[in-house]
This record gives sequence, C-alpha cells and structure tokens, in this order.
Amino acid sequence: MGLKMKVEKNNKILAAPILFSLLMLQCAPVWSGQVTSAVSNDLTSAVAWRQTAAEFEALYYQGFNIAKMRLDSALQAHKAGDRPLAIISDIDDTVLSSNSYWGYMINSGKEFFDDAAWDKWVAENGPVATPGAVEFLNYAQSKGVEVFYVTSRDQGDKTYEYALANLRNSKLPFADEKHLTVYRDTSNKEPRQLEIAKDYEVVVMLGDNLNDFKRKYYVSDVQQRMALMTEDKQEFGRKFVLFPNPTDGHWLKAIFGDSEPPATPQNSVKFKAAAASRAWQP
Repeated sequence: MGLKMKVEKNNKILAAPILFSLLMLQCAPVWSGQVTSAVSNDLTSAVAWRQTAAEFEALYYQGFNIAKMRLDSALQAHKAGDRPLAIISDIDDTVLSSNSYWGYMINSGKEFFDDAAWDKWVAENGPVATPGAVEFLNYAQSKGVEVFYVTSRDQGDKTYEYALANLRNSKLPFADEKHLTVYRDTSNKEPRQLEIAKDYEVVVMLGDNLNDFKRKYYVSDVQQRMALMTEDKQEFGRKFVLFPNPTDGHWLKAIFGDSEPPATPQNSVKFKAAAASRAWQP
C-alpha cells in the first residue's frame, strides 16, 4: 500500500469516531443545568459568582457572624425594664436566596429582571435559606430576641401568602403575621421600621440593599447615592449588616432611573458604560 493510501485510510479511521462524537453531541439531551449557547449575557459573570464562588457564601457567614456579635453585646448590656431587643430583616437575598432564579435567567438568555418569571418562581417556593440565616435567626429566638421581616414584593392577591410560605418552607423562625410586613405598592420600608423601633430596641438591621436600612438612599444618581452611604459609613458592621447582591437591587435605579429596567439595547449600552465609568486609561 502506498504512503498516500495509508494516510487516507488512517484519516478515515480517525475521522469516524470524531464524526460519531459530533453526532452524539447533536442528539444528546439538554439538562436544566446546562447552558445551550455561548451567547454573551451581561449577567453571566455576576451569576457565575453567585452560583460558584465560596466567597459569595462566606460573605453571608461573615454577615451573620457580625450580627451575632452585635446581638451578644446588646444582650450583655440589656437590663430589666429596658425595651425588648429586636432584629429587622429584609427577605430576598438577605435570609432567602434567589440563586436558582438567576440560573434560570442565564439558561433563558435574559439579561434584565423578569417579573413574570420571578412571580412564578416565588409561587413555587423557589427561594431557599441563605448560608447561616437559619442558624443565626434561631439563635436570636433562643435568646428571646424577636425578628421582624419587612419586605417589598408584589405577586398579586397572594403576595403575603407566598411570602409566608417561602419563610416557612425554609424553616425560618417568626414566620407569622405579627412578624412579617409586605409592601406591595412601594419599596419604602421605613414606616414599618420606625413603628418597630418605637416598641423595641433594634439591635441590627439585615439587608442586601441600602434601601433596606434607610429610605434616603433611594435616589437616581450614582454619586449622590455613594455620598449618602458614606455619611453613614460608621453604621456598617454595627447597626447595618449588608449582604452581597451583584444582580439586582436599587443600585440599578441610580444607573437607569428604574430598579427593574426593561431589556432594551439602549439599557445594555448604559450597563456597559456604567461598568467602564472608572476604567483605567493607559
């Protein structure tokens, strides 16, 4: 057999398994956890960090450890006759994780918040407890400290029912009508927070948005929001315990003028411009 014929024969032998593999890849089923394309998505890096980074979970443990230290300090200083101690907490991305929702967003090729998908996910008890949340809140309960949940959600007439179910499904304490407040028509949580503070000494507030602590941060300007936060910098790690959320929140309002901006080409351009706003200029 000549050299040319040997090469052709060997190439055919090598090509056969490669072609077979390609055919198998085309015919293989796509599971829910698989990404079906490499199309660019503005959310990819942020969601990958949420889903895989040990640092992401560590920040939750760190936050709840700080909250526990603040609580222990308050318990030591608490005297008979003092107002009872309490904790005020946000729900979503504070004590309940939305990671599976954001995984769905990536698989669906969506780059901006999808209300319809979120509402369905909430109704199906998609949220699970964030790392360290159950342990810390149970510890507070064991010390006689009440936890009040104050959140803003809107899934129609069943909004409150779903919120209670989400808390109970994750075995979080104080999941009852006395301790849960849900605002449907506003993200301003301050009225309920101030009511609680009249009757309780609020030891710590838990949230993933600045707006979970004070309404004053709810502004439509990046620099103004930064300045307002800096005014209260001594409160972070003391009264305020902030958890990570790189995918949604009121920080978006400072960029787009809307906390849930629509998915448009113009907003994608704005997002990129925001990301490059402090870029190194070689």
